[in-house]
Amino acid sequence: MRIHFTGADLGRIRLTAEPDLLWETLLAAHMVQTGQAPLIFSEWRNRIRGRLTDPMRRLLALAPPRGYSPDFLTPPEASEGLVTGLDAMLSLPRRQLRRDLELLAPDRRDLHFVRALADGGSAPLKALGDGITAFHDIAVQPYLAKVREHISADRATRSQAILLSGGEHLLTTLHPAVRWNPPVLEVAIPSNEDVYLEGRGLRLVPSFFCWRAPTVLRDPELPPVLVYPIVHDPAWLLDAHGAREARGGEPPLAALLGRTRAEVLEATARGCTTSELARRVRIAMATASHHATVLREAGLITTHRANGRAYHTLSFLGRELLNGRRLVTPEAG
Repeated sequence: MRIHFTGADLGRIRLTAEPDLLWETLLAAHMVQTGQAPLIFSEWRNRIRGRLTDPMRRLLALAPPRGYSPDFLTPPEASEGLVTGLDAMLSLPRRQLRRDLELLAPDRRDLHFVRALADGGSAPLKALGDGITAFHDIAVQPYLAKVREHISADRATRSQAILLSGGEHLLTTLHPAVRWNPPVLEVAIPSNEDVYLEGRGLRLVPSFFCWRAPTVLRDPELPPVLVYPIVHDPAWLLDAHGAREARGGEPPLAALLGRTRAEVLEATARGCTTSELARRVRIAMATASHHATVLREAGLITTHRANGRAYHTLSFLGRELLNGRRLVTPEAG
């Protein structure tokens, strides 16, 4: 997808401060149906799958892990909260609802519940709203503190990038699947469409449950939004339940890098200066600087200097390592 900017649009990039709860719920519905990111999400997925009910499966019917999910599941009003977003969805014109449903894959369109939605009755739409709420309550709400913490860390890093180098630098460093080729933002997703912002600006939504690649709305007439994955602490679920100490033994990343250097790498995920890094890991400034140098020379972090201060952020390789992905192909051994 190619998103075309004007000069006015560059000044109207908006970075969401809070989780968009309908986007997180939709993307959690995708994630629970896959085996992706086992290090990050496997235990969470096991907990959720055993609690799915028929109302929740209405959402899953509309949210295949691959392919199109209807735009009406994530209305722009959801940026103001879950209840506001659901109210907007329940008030959706039937013509728009049917148009979105027609874009589903044939095997999804033929499901009884989806056909009932397309017929335009209020009862199926209300039932979908109940299913979304129920799924949110087990899959997102109990972990919302950790979701907010991760999104706040990402926002801090992005905001610092804007302050140091401007909006174009933010677009350049947003995600490996996003390339800024002025005045066009190219997003590597299964699409071959052009979206012209024409002064509307772009809302950037960091997402906890988004994985691997950014996602967008299909309808170019809707307010433009780009949802992108953030960096995860592999121990987030343990932390969410106060059980970091229950892991036992040396964490894998610490075994690889050494405990202090692993903590430095994790702290850098939120973006920081050297003094902030020392404070977060509780080490001396000189020690923090040394570890940052080693990690930078290994290609795991990048360092930018401005106003006499060094600012550290994760490199693409560092993100991959923290997210626990395989760094070599099976053929490469």
